[in-house]
Amino acid sequence: MSHLRSDLRQRAEEIVALYPRKRSAMLPLLHLAQEQDGYLTDEGIAEVAELTGTTPADVRGTASFYDMYHLEPVGKYVVGVCTNVACLLAGGIELLEHASETLGCAVGSTSDDGLFTLEETECLADCNIAPCVQVNHRYVRTTTPDAFDAMVDELKTGRRDHDIPSHGTLIRVRRSGGLRASKSDVASERSDAKAARDKREEEKK
Repeated sequence: MSHLRSDLRQRAEEIVALYPRKRSAMLPLLHLAQEQDGYLTDEGIAEVAELTGTTPADVRGTASFYDMYHLEPVGKYVVGVCTNVACLLAGGIELLEHASETLGCAVGSTSDDGLFTLEETECLADCNIAPCVQVNHRYVRTTTPDAFDAMVDELKTGRRDHDIPSHGTLIRVRRSGGLRASKSDVASERSDAKAARDKREEEKK
């Protein structure tokens, strides 16, 4: 039985079909699993392994390399405060300390109410508005303690739900245009490509 919801399982199978090798779909599938559960559960990892023809150890090892994946539960909102050079000079450390006080949790931990996880981050690529802050990988541009506190209040009361979904959701708008190919066309092109590779290998012998 699938751990993923039926709609996510369908999306997962569609993603796998885009790649010549199933394991190449691992990263987008991990995002789907995290979208459902908020972090990568053992069940989610096992399903990604099944979909990609790999092992849970392979999947866990890959996921542990990337900062955007979490192998342990996190808050509904993951707050990242940059302390790299530009943000450091603009007060990043001080804002991080303030964030810890406001959220009621230490850096790298989750608040008692389960709402917030606080992270110290490397460059978030918004250096012209420093110190840079992200919530669930969305720029919030709260560069002062007062602006940060106002943003936290908005999150707690749901006033930012329209632009900051729960952790794990990368995008809520599903693409309806762009590149499209039928499954039969994809299968035919892959078969032709394999035949051409096999022919080249045979000619080398």
